[in-house]
Amino acid sequence: MSPSPAPRSLRGLFDAPYLLLSLTALLWAGNLVLGRYVAGHVPPVTLALLRWVGATAIILPFAWPQLKRDLPLIRRFFWLLLLLAATGIACFNAMSYHALQYTQAVNALLLQSMAPLLVGLWSFFLFRDKLSLGQIAGICTSLCGVVLIISRGDMDTLLHLTPNVGDMWMVIALLIYAFYTAILRNRPPMGALSFLAVIMALGSILLVPFSARELVAGQSLHLDIKTVLTLGYVMIGPSLVAYLFFNRAVELVGANRAAPFLHLMPVFGTALAIVFLGEALAWFHLMGYALVICGIFLATRAGQKPAKLQPPT
Repeated sequence: MSPSPAPRSLRGLFDAPYLLLSLTALLWAGNLVLGRYVAGHVPPVTLALLRWVGATAIILPFAWPQLKRDLPLIRRFFWLLLLLAATGIACFNAMSYHALQYTQAVNALLLQSMAPLLVGLWSFFLFRDKLSLGQIAGICTSLCGVVLIISRGDMDTLLHLTPNVGDMWMVIALLIYAFYTAILRNRPPMGALSFLAVIMALGSILLVPFSARELVAGQSLHLDIKTVLTLGYVMIGPSLVAYLFFNRAVELVGANRAAPFLHLMPVFGTALAIVFLGEALAWFHLMGYALVICGIFLATRAGQKPAKLQPPT
């Protein structure tokens, strides 16, 4: 029996790629803030493992009808699914959480702004996709806005940012995730829920030995209310909801058009700090937001056509 049709409002949401990308950036910004918040409290790879095991358990009942139907595709494209799981689920998240053990939040937010450029480079090397002038202008404009927000309007802030091992891990993580984003166009023509369930399950399996190594090495998991609330958020928001939104948006508009929306992460991260940490709203926030929005507008209005992808069923 096929699953009941989705409500009309959800269908409309899943046909609105730029809204999906904006919500994804908001959820991932919260993940970055929380990842830094629990640094030293939860081992990074173990945090990634628990995140994906929990997300897989939640989605499995909903994805089961699609999984049964898509089983021949899963067998046929197993190695591609494993590659997507290794890059977009296991490596990226474990490395990001590991990086947040060492780097400052401001460094991590600044490095996130590299993502659209890295996606463009992978798309060029793998598929010979070229960034249009509008996309280049959009990425550069958004980047200026991100830099303005993070520097707080003071270039000395940028000049005194000192690279560390956490920054190196974050750059590697972003390179891997940009690769995942670029190759999403080749995802098997599976249902959205079954695709996500498979790569999350495979990613969880890949993380098990590395999490075990952490715990054997003496890193302990503090199971308290702080940990439980953090896990609840990362299992549902940045995992289930954000990946579902992001994969669908890339399917609709292509990787190069989706990538500039990653510039919204530091914008939302700053906004979250203002709301929850009581930081004051300043002129550089407003100007930075304006530049990011202008950059996204330029990039999404660029003339490059999105890649043709199999629609979800």
